[in-house]
Amino acid sequence: MKAYHFLRADMTAGSGNEPPWTVGEERRVKGKLQMCANGYHSSPTWRDALRYAPGLIASIVEVPFRGTLKDTDKQVSRRRKLIAARGSNRTVILWAAECAERALLREREAGREPDKRSWKAIQVLRLFLDGKATQEQMSAAYAACAAESATYAAHSAAYAAYAAESAAYAAESAAYAAYAASAADSAEKEWQANRFDEMMTALFEEAV
Repeated sequence: MKAYHFLRADMTAGSGNEPPWTVGEERRVKGKLQMCANGYHSSPTWRDALRYAPGLIASIVEVPFRGTLKDTDKQVSRRRKLIAARGSNRTVILWAAECAERALLREREAGREPDKRSWKAIQVLRLFLDGKATQEQMSAAYAACAAESATYAAHSAAYAAYAAESAAYAAESAAYAAYAASAADSAEKEWQANRFDEMMTALFEEAV
């Protein structure tokens, strides 16, 4: 069955000392399967996989349906095959920016106008991804984290803008921004999952 996973920029996993993966490669593990201890991990959705991302090489994998141990947002299998892989830095951070923006809009709708620096942080994030943000702008965006009225989502988007040169930090920051934004309600969580799936699907289609 198809599943999802993220690798580091050098195509290695987030834990263990195995060599880099190559597309089309299948690996097997010996011994008793144990979640977070022994076996090849993956997630049923892109949204779930992002939570455990050590980097932003998005990977579509194939794992056996039978024998796979499943949790709510992750699973572990005896074997895993790498079907396709794409760098997703831009996609993940743009998605996080959308999540952060929606969080700020919800604050506004509730009569709590967000600090202007929170909006600016998201703007700078997008400029950075287009190569148009200066170091001074990124530093100012990061400073928005200190704004008392900033939401967690905007705070994290600002940090992602500041640290986007590191894929691992960007993944962590983007994921945090999204989870903070999803604190609103289940409908927002569903929107996030669906939107991220749309964007990741488009990423892989563009590369075909």
